[in-house]
Amino acid sequence: MKDQAGRRRVRRLAIGTAVVLALAGMNGPWLYRVGTEKYHEYQINRPEYKAENGKWEIVEFPEKYRQNTIHAALLRTGKVLLVAGSGNDQDNFDAKKFDTRIWDPVKGTIKTVPTPKDLFCTGHTQLANGNLLIAGGTKRYEKLKGDVTKAGGLMIVHNENPDKPITLPAGTKFTGKENGKTFVSKDPVLVPRAKKVFDKATGEFLRNDPGLGRIYVEAQQKGAKYETGTQDNYRIQGLTGGAARNTYGIAQKLALDKKDFQGIRDAFEFDPIAEKYIKVDPMNEARWYPTLTTLSDGKILSVSGLDDIGQLVPGKNEIFDPETKKWTYTKKTRQFPTYPALFLMQNGKIFYSGANAGYGPDDVGRDPGIWDVDTNKFTKLPGLSDANKLETANTVLLPPAQDEKYMVIGGGGVGESKLSSEKTRLIDLLDANPAFTDGPSLEKGTRYPQASVLPDDTVLISGGSEDYRGRGDSNILQAHMYDAATGDMQRVADPLVGRNYHSGSILLPDGRVMFFGSDSLYSDKADTKPGKFEQRIEIYTPPYLYRDAQPSLSGGPQTIERGGTGTFTSQHASTIKKVRLIRPSASTHVTDVDQRSIALDYKVSGDKITVTVPKNKNLVQSGWYMLFVTDDQGTPSKAQWVQVP
Repeated sequence: MKDQAGRRRVRRLAIGTAVVLALAGMNGPWLYRVGTEKYHEYQINRPEYKAENGKWEIVEFPEKYRQNTIHAALLRTGKVLLVAGSGNDQDNFDAKKFDTRIWDPVKGTIKTVPTPKDLFCTGHTQLANGNLLIAGGTKRYEKLKGDVTKAGGLMIVHNENPDKPITLPAGTKFTGKENGKTFVSKDPVLVPRAKKVFDKATGEFLRNDPGLGRIYVEAQQKGAKYETGTQDNYRIQGLTGGAARNTYGIAQKLALDKKDFQGIRDAFEFDPIAEKYIKVDPMNEARWYPTLTTLSDGKILSVSGLDDIGQLVPGKNEIFDPETKKWTYTKKTRQFPTYPALFLMQNGKIFYSGANAGYGPDDVGRDPGIWDVDTNKFTKLPGLSDANKLETANTVLLPPAQDEKYMVIGGGGVGESKLSSEKTRLIDLLDANPAFTDGPSLEKGTRYPQASVLPDDTVLISGGSEDYRGRGDSNILQAHMYDAATGDMQRVADPLVGRNYHSGSILLPDGRVMFFGSDSLYSDKADTKPGKFEQRIEIYTPPYLYRDAQPSLSGGPQTIERGGTGTFTSQHASTIKKVRLIRPSASTHVTDVDQRSIALDYKVSGDKITVTVPKNKNLVQSGWYMLFVTDDQGTPSKAQWVQVP
């Protein structure tokens, strides 16, 4: 009987297959596609598959809340701040339509927040009080050659008067002595007084070194005939007497060349309780694409960016004091490309991975190394592979942060290069002689990969594109999980949405990961149709949330001093194997120098877990953190928020 039943099953399967094949002959491509899609849906939704690979889901906001999110930060309320500014949209910029949303990923609520300036391509970092510091943004959009109608460029204003500075208002006219052409300033400029120089040995007066001011000027009328070919000295209209003699402009070629983005000096704190921007003193330098990094004393270092005339800030780095809300220059200068990956080390120095996300010459500030901000000493680090492909690479401090190991992921050539790297590179900064070595490779050369540190000491690496801004339909629909303890990397479930430039990822308090943004240059493989900004949010639920129930975690203090302890309650305390303190992310342009996962010592007594926070202020920066416990199955709890004052 069993043999007959078996033969009947085989016969039914054969008949069914024959019918499918016959239908396929008539509707082959369609049937194959539908069948494949349905089978794929079935596969990725199987419990066993999700427990091994996780699952991706798309979140689409109601139309009135959609925006081109460029920046995102997890707030201490558990909500996510989504900042677009003008969202890389010239029309929005011209209309002063600047967008910010607050999204609650648990309740699903969305709120629109008034945005005071164009915070497109700003810098941001978490502050000790739980506010988010935001500095810089966009003053002017770039104009490509052909779109520039008025000749323009940089005017250096000289003031030879040693007794007082001079302010020139917007609209000041400069007329060339040789070329006779007149150019108009776009903004006011303060030109400091000249500096008297004396002989150090004799005290004899030698000369006045003029004070210098920089301003963008453009021709009064359109057309190539108003371009200049060489340097000229410019008389400033409206000045008389001594001011006219002592003040003048010098400019190189003023032309119809491409004009770069220009930055702003404005800075704000975002208050997550009041849910509004609070203006603080502006930076000394305008910055577009700056990196903000916390220093040993809790002050914030602001580095690089394009200035208010579209040039790379010439090494003038500055520091924000959260107490006084004011900015001061560092004692010495050091130049980096825009959005450099800069991390505070346990010894108080700054690690620069060599990776960056944007602009700058290919021969300035590209070497990885360790930077002492106080002395300006920079020690280069050897061994980095694909060193010419570090633009749009991601850098992550591997968990736990005490190990001080970093991974540099992917990257590409400078500018719009087609080059991309499949490499991951590792470095242990606790080694006596730290040097980069290669880690496991990705399957494809990858620009703009996202990397999020998870509570179980893995790192989720996802997305990116093989070519610049996804050219040639080169978005990579792949995700990998890197195990920081073993060094193993494996493929997990594929994301549903391609993400390249202007994308980012954020670890949420429930252990899931949120992905946002993407700004493809084109929307087709032939690169003939303009791209469309990706406004959908995507959530990845890691495999650990499909294995067993999350361990509970409750109670405990909201504040724990460095070196202090705090006691929490868990019904699963006896199963806990790890406790991690994870700093909330502030992510943009493949740059997130805030995220770090710190291992905490702990003791268990009954249903109580007592944790100890390390003493090192450089390891545990002041601020709000997510406290996770992870059980013996590798499943983390939902986070409890804790402030380290």
